[in-house]
Amino acid sequence: MANLSGFPGSHDRIAVAARAGLIGASLLALTLGGCISVEVTRTDDWSAAEIEAAEAAERAADAAWAAAEAGDADCLELPDDVAELCIDDRLTTNAVITWSPSVTEIDWQPGDGILGMPILIKDNIETFDMPTTAGSMALIDNAPGRDAPLVARLRAEGGVILGKANLSEWANIRSSESISGWSAVGGLSRNPYALDRNTCGSSAGSAAAVAAGLAPAAIGTETDGSITCPAAINGIVGFKPTVGLVSRTHIVPISRSQDTAGPMTRTVRDAAVVLTVIAGGDPADPATAEADAHRVDFAAGLDAGSLRGQRIGVMRFLTGYSTGTDLVFEENLRALEAAGAILVDITEGPNRGAIGGAEFAVLLTELKVDLNLYLASTDLAQVSTRTLADVIAFNEATPRELALFGQDIFIAAEATEGLEDPDYIAARERSFRLAGPEGIDRMMADHDVVVLIAPTTGPAWSIDVVNGDNYLGSASQLAAVAGYPHLTVPMGFVDGLPVGMSFIGGKWQDQQVLSFGYAFEQATHARRDPEFAPSVDRMDAVAPLLRPLQ
Repeated sequence: MANLSGFPGSHDRIAVAARAGLIGASLLALTLGGCISVEVTRTDDWSAAEIEAAEAAERAADAAWAAAEAGDADCLELPDDVAELCIDDRLTTNAVITWSPSVTEIDWQPGDGILGMPILIKDNIETFDMPTTAGSMALIDNAPGRDAPLVARLRAEGGVILGKANLSEWANIRSSESISGWSAVGGLSRNPYALDRNTCGSSAGSAAAVAAGLAPAAIGTETDGSITCPAAINGIVGFKPTVGLVSRTHIVPISRSQDTAGPMTRTVRDAAVVLTVIAGGDPADPATAEADAHRVDFAAGLDAGSLRGQRIGVMRFLTGYSTGTDLVFEENLRALEAAGAILVDITEGPNRGAIGGAEFAVLLTELKVDLNLYLASTDLAQVSTRTLADVIAFNEATPRELALFGQDIFIAAEATEGLEDPDYIAARERSFRLAGPEGIDRMMADHDVVVLIAPTTGPAWSIDVVNGDNYLGSASQLAAVAGYPHLTVPMGFVDGLPVGMSFIGGKWQDQQVLSFGYAFEQATHARRDPEFAPSVDRMDAVAPLLRPLQ
């Protein structure tokens, strides 16, 4: 157990007495490498035992410093009350907006399950003890004092809510020229594998924090790619459940058709543990009406041999956007075969252009309707922007909000005509049909396969505040639009940057998808910790915008 009294504000110095083992043997390793100082002032009345203890503390600190300089700090164990630890590169990932004011002790090790597990919550999900900003200055005082049902479930089972993770502002739906991982409140999240590389979005801070070892688990949200892309690019596991398995109540929304929350962890088992807790019905969210019927102990159902004899559909039409990623993918196909899988190439898929056009129309309409409903549920004394139109006006009047990119998607959403609009109704029917029944379902049936796989996305791109994201493509769209489960698992590296493999199944096949991903993970063990490559920020003119709001 370690004392976290006075746990840091998002970007303040840390001064804690600690042992290795804090947050799953990671936080000491995290914070070592910045500095360790031990100050002992001896007096004449010290006993021999006190002198011996002080000298032992100094020797331990010297050993800790040497190990930190050598990059081998994970196994350290220091006596309590001897080490002052300073923030190092892991907190320069800028992954956390707010640390919980109530967390003072953590006693958790990998394998302990949910009890005591430290968990970061994406800052578009409400917690009773911290503001929920969605990264926007318009919501900076939004603290209605309520837990989202998924957060309440975590607390009830002993999970420790460690803080709120940074994100792409408004879950990356504000602008077509956004910089993923940036919010006006939190600044720019950075990729721990290369600090000048992007984290993808919108669950950017959730992914970067888990990759950096700030917590073993985080909750992200996805509308299309916002769990799976940042998870893959930051070298962790990310799971987007079937839409309706997890409640969306008290989560800042984009789309009732596609939104879901899900776990982001270092291992598939931890993702399954977290999902088991957060899954379940919620009377306030009609989409979860069938959730309890499909909620199981997802961790208990994991089977390292589950790939043996199974026909796996390889979506060849979702490769080709990253040569390096394709090479890593091909290597891992051999690993799947070695684990007993039967690979079936699928060279043609549904019309993704048609799906994308219909999807965008759906998202614009639902964004306006659902965000207006959410804003109306907040406290007027805390949130003066009561509609999307109010937020647009607020952004126009707030220089920091629009300094790096605009709000063209917000403006387009404001022009939509509601859920009764025939064009919206037709777009929703078309997008779901093409992605689900005529997409994932048809491919699985026609090729007699139990799951579909593809590279999740390419490696992280360089941060570019002029041109925005350099996004090559991903496997997220079909599962996102259909509302089906999608798991990404680390499969290797391209020039030191992590890439992931996607496992996609049919509706309510969450258990099966997790088990196949677990079998792949156990066969490959591809994940490795980041080395926190130094970053030289050459963007001096915009550097203040990339830092958190002061």
